[in-house]
Amino acid sequence: MEKNTNRITDNINNLTRLWKTVGAPFQSYHKNNTFEYCKIENSGWPNKLWFSEDVNLNSAKTAIEFLESNPTLVIPYWDIYGTNSNEIFETKGLVKKTEQVAMALKLDKPFELQNTLEFKRIWKDEDAKIWSDLYPNAFGYVISKEILIHNYNEVQFHLVTYQNQPIGTFMLFQTENNIGIHGVGVIPEMRRKGFAEEIMKYALNLALDLNAEYALLQASVMGKGIYTKLGFEDLFIIKNYILKNE
Repeated sequence: MEKNTNRITDNINNLTRLWKTVGAPFQSYHKNNTFEYCKIENSGWPNKLWFSEDVNLNSAKTAIEFLESNPTLVIPYWDIYGTNSNEIFETKGLVKKTEQVAMALKLDKPFELQNTLEFKRIWKDEDAKIWSDLYPNAFGYVISKEILIHNYNEVQFHLVTYQNQPIGTFMLFQTENNIGIHGVGVIPEMRRKGFAEEIMKYALNLALDLNAEYALLQASVMGKGIYTKLGFEDLFIIKNYILKNE
């Protein structure tokens, strides 16, 4: 149980440190006594407001008041406390936008690749633009190219191509002996060809090369089956809340 508790903490830590890291160059990360948030102009990500402990009536009220003047922010609720405190958000008028499953995989062996895809880490601004233009086709929201340009060293942004056509993205972010795999996406017309699984295998091999002990991620409903097949285990549910009128 203790090991699982560590993985839960590691997963939240990797995710929130990624948000803080990408927000730092824009002075977009802020922390007060109740919550932390990162809001980057002209970008649909991270734009999150989060708590470091279980939510209560007072902290929820403070956060929702802040949300009313910052309506593009999303509140991720880590369902790890066993208190159903997320119901406070629902009684106060927030709605659940999406749900994810936080997962972890112990890295012990490389995966065999099909070698049908080509992978390129982003270091140049013209490639950052290609990545940024592609990303919303897979996810429906924008990560501005400026985020990539200001974080080349801190975050690994990778572009995936098939027969010279850009088709997918992913990010790697290392915290201690963990690697978070984020933003794994394939454009709709290239789905159901096994590419997402191939991207994941490549990303996991990179994580292994970086001497990571665990790979961490937060899976959408659409992606979860692939991760389970690769050996990832469920840790907890993340419920993402927004203002009702958004």
